[in-house]
Amino acid sequence: MTMASTDGQAMFFVVSKLFWLVAQPISICALLVLAGGVLVAWRRVRWGLTLGGLGLSVLVVSGYTTLGALLIGPLENRFERPAQMPVSVSTIIVLGGSTVGRVSGARGVSELNEAGDRLVAAVYLAQTYPAARIVLSGGTGLLTQGVEAEAVTSARLLADLGVPADRLVLETASRNTIENADLTRVMLGEVNGAIMLVTSAFHMPRSVALFEKAGLEVIAWPTDYRSTGAEGFGLDLANPVYNFSNTSVAIREWVGLLVYAATGRIDTVFPGPSVSPTT
Repeated sequence: MTMASTDGQAMFFVVSKLFWLVAQPISICALLVLAGGVLVAWRRVRWGLTLGGLGLSVLVVSGYTTLGALLIGPLENRFERPAQMPVSVSTIIVLGGSTVGRVSGARGVSELNEAGDRLVAAVYLAQTYPAARIVLSGGTGLLTQGVEAEAVTSARLLADLGVPADRLVLETASRNTIENADLTRVMLGEVNGAIMLVTSAFHMPRSVALFEKAGLEVIAWPTDYRSTGAEGFGLDLANPVYNFSNTSVAIREWVGLLVYAATGRIDTVFPGPSVSPTT
């Protein structure tokens, strides 16, 4: 990448982080309630109660209904695992996002988050294709410094689970999916043979589109499903924290697709599968 493109990527990364800090549902709830409280204090009671009510409505709908599953289902259904396993695979690319960087680095462990299935899939595919190299792509997606790169944390876990270190290729500089694709493409150089891409199912449409844009044709191996893909809208009182998380993740992914398409980073808002190689 050129200096100009590197600077642009850095600016895009910072802006996207700051935007999501404000635009995520929990922030919207807090800001609406705070604004409502200020208006009530200023004796604009009707407007204050309206904004506060909107904030609480966002909280209730996100946490106590199936909205999150409805939003995330189409993303998860977009790409399926291959019906027939490839005969051979030369490269398995595993995107970061499945570890807790601060805790893992501080304690010297490999602490997983809700996307930990990515690394479970990596071990399975490594055993299925013993000649394939495993590319772990992930630096740190945080604005703060001093956090262990996700690729390093992931490599420690895979080594503990018996994957030989000489099969692992670590890409530790990327901070988002654009950089996952671009930096991995540069690192791999010329590739001979099929490439498997492992990431969360909701993240697969954007990931495949970005890797194709970078010049790598990949076979999708989605993981970390959060929905059945067939939910209807209704109340769901069993796990409001999980529901709220699903809503936030889905909104973030849809916003990411819209922004990436609008800025030309991907070719369409909702990328779909093409005919993937199976040999």
